[in-house]
Amino acid sequence: MNIDAFFEELDSYFDNNQVDKIDGFLTASLARAKEEEDYAAYISICNEMIGFYRSVSAFQKAYAAAEDVLLLMEELKLEDTEHFATTLLNAATAYSAAGDYAQGLRLYRQAMQIYERLLPAEDYRWASLYNNMSIMLEKAGENEEAAESAKRALAIIEKQEGNEAQTATTLTNLALVYFKLSENEEAKQCLERAIDLFEQGTGDPNEHYSGALAGMGEACFRDGEYENSLSYYERALEDVKRHYGENMSYGILCENCAAVYGAMGDREKQNRYVEKAQEVMGRLQRKAE
Repeated sequence: MNIDAFFEELDSYFDNNQVDKIDGFLTASLARAKEEEDYAAYISICNEMIGFYRSVSAFQKAYAAAEDVLLLMEELKLEDTEHFATTLLNAATAYSAAGDYAQGLRLYRQAMQIYERLLPAEDYRWASLYNNMSIMLEKAGENEEAAESAKRALAIIEKQEGNEAQTATTLTNLALVYFKLSENEEAKQCLERAIDLFEQGTGDPNEHYSGALAGMGEACFRDGEYENSLSYYERALEDVKRHYGENMSYGILCENCAAVYGAMGDREKQNRYVEKAQEVMGRLQRKAE
């Protein structure tokens, strides 16, 4: 199987905002790799499936892909390799996104044990692990530990050139933890820098750009800057829909917009966003069931 051709076609669907075609393409590609007994391609495709299904809130499909590929890698005696650790990280991130923090933390720690044996402390892959752990710890309410993890990731990333998008993503993660610690000014400074870094490149910003926009929407809301808050939230809505469609993040952003309109006293627009949030989340819940 030509894995380069696979990634080129997959990238084209993302680039052309054809999210609806990706599920079928991934499924067909995986079946082809299995038929050809191309295990390297099979592992790569499963990892793409875990990430994609997580991003569109199809968590059961993400879990199934993770279990499938981890079992295969164990059969191939790859459980003490960087590739296995990477797959563990992808699976952990999916569980974290779905709110299963205990399982996510178990997988992160398993990946850490492999990295400790194989990687130097300054290796870039540590930054990815620290970043993802920070996100999960923040969701679990372990905010001090989450901040330390994000700072560790940032210290590694900033030493390397050409990582503007990853630096911006890490700054966004750190800002969200600062919110939880009531360090609002520090959060805003991180977000201002993150948005600037995301917007420096050519073409569409990185898919994590929406997170920075949403974070700044939160910062402005906390400061009572409702018009600015709404502007950032609605820009984030557009960016999420362009990359992933109306997923769970889209529904949450609709709730945020409703809260801003409520604070502004515009009940009509508040109700409109509440209804949209309920429609999106209800549809996703029915699909999951």
